Amino acid sequence: MASWCSTALATSAIFGVLTLAGCASKPALPSFGVVPDFTLTDQNGASFHSTATLDKKVWVADFIFTNCPGPCPRMSSQMHEVQTALASDDDVRFVSFTVDPARDTPPVLAAYASHFAAVPGKWFFLTGSAPQLNRMSRGVFMLGDVDGSLQHSTRFALMDRSSRIRGYYLTSEPDAIPHLIADAKRLLKENL
Repeated sequence: MASWCSTALATSAIFGVLTLAGCASKPALPSFGVVPDFTLTDQNGASFHSTATLDKKVWVADFIFTNCPGPCPRMSSQMHEVQTALASDDDVRFVSFTVDPARDTPPVLAAYASHFAAVPGKWFFLTGSAPQLNRMSRGVFMLGDVDGSLQHSTRFALMDRSSRIRGYYLTSEPDAIPHLIADAKRLLKENL
């Protein structure tokens, strides 16, 4: 009887240690590259310098256009959900790049930002030339071309405080936004 109790106690202890070890050590988020410094135009018509606005911030990016009849309104609502979930932290920013620079002028982007309750100074809607935006979408984020077709990715990208891309989240998946929020909170706790 004593050996059975000893075995059961030892097994319980080992299981408990393994369970705690599994909970304590999550693998690091991967790194998919670094977003280089860039300058575009925000929804207020001002120059947006990434180094001045995003340096040492955790940030989330997406690509949308304001007259999109498809996924963009859903994506912008989801970005608002992320903005709300992370509202108490001043070290987070949100960036929505247009894929339709011909129509998405700063006043149009400002109206769209207002519609989705974008917090000024935290959520930026950016435009620029088609080649600049294509460089960001295709060359940096690897999410597709800005070529006039208005085809674009429905993924959000998450960047850490060093502007490293640490995750992509397909917004049509039901668990994407909760995972993005949890990963952003993890990054907010990381040291530089």
